Amino acid sequence: MLFLSESRMARAVVTHAPFARRAARRFVAGETIDDAMNAARALNEAGMTVTVDNLGESVKSQADARAAADAYLQVLDRLHADGIDGNISVKLTQMGQDISTEFLHDNVRRILARAGELDTFVRFDMEDSKHTQPTLDFVTSLWDEGYHDIGIVLQSYLRRTQDDARAASRRGMRVRLCKGAYAEPATVAFPDKKDVDANYVDTMKILLTDGTYPGIATHDPKMIEATKAFAAEQGIATDRFEFQMLYGVRRDLQGQLVQDGYRVRVYLPFGDAWYPYLMRRMAERPANLFFIVGNVLKERRR
Repeated sequence: MLFLSESRMARAVVTHAPFARRAARRFVAGETIDDAMNAARALNEAGMTVTVDNLGESVKSQADARAAADAYLQVLDRLHADGIDGNISVKLTQMGQDISTEFLHDNVRRILARAGELDTFVRFDMEDSKHTQPTLDFVTSLWDEGYHDIGIVLQSYLRRTQDDARAASRRGMRVRLCKGAYAEPATVAFPDKKDVDANYVDTMKILLTDGTYPGIATHDPKMIEATKAFAAEQGIATDRFEFQMLYGVRRDLQGQLVQDGYRVRVYLPFGDAWYPYLMRRMAERPANLFFIVGNVLKERRR
């Protein structure tokens, strides 16, 4: 699945298949901002907040990167105008990270300026390991400029993550902790799930103890129970952190956490660049793959 997420040939085949578009709607709100706002409103009504992601990454031209930033400006305006309880998540390679640092700063500052006017938080997503240090360096430079309503994402499959969590906690920077969804060499990432899980729990404890309103992003019941148990043991109130989950994944668990009094934020993607996102969701969780296969079989019966 991770290989296919980067395959141009596979992308061309899948994105033109009618069943794939229908299946993708389980995990992607739609292709327009209106689609995203409708889904966000429904999640708010169910007691959950959102973080909206305009799908796209690895942009190579300044024009495309500016267009992606323009779309986020529209999202920010709509969140505010529609009274949606939510914020945004931004990938730096979509903003021009691989073009030039100067261009990236200028493009991102446009988003941060509007977010500041609207009092909206901005999360910078983490991508593959070659972008980890450049992303942390860039976000830290923004923090040092005075942009403090921003946060980062850390991935527990990376060996460096506990050190990065401590560094972010010292600054007071908000962190979303996830497991990671890119194919990485064993020199930088744990190859075994048990080690990824152990690192997740250890990093979660760092963030809950010393961090600033961390987002515990997981669908794994073991990670969720470990978080709930540690918070209870340490007397950490439920309003000091939140669970975060992907749109369309474990909707039953999302609702149960809300009923149990926990804060839940849903990562809400939209846009036409849904193919690589969908493939990584398949790689993360076999149940997602079974959902897609089920749609294929239904398509063949028609």
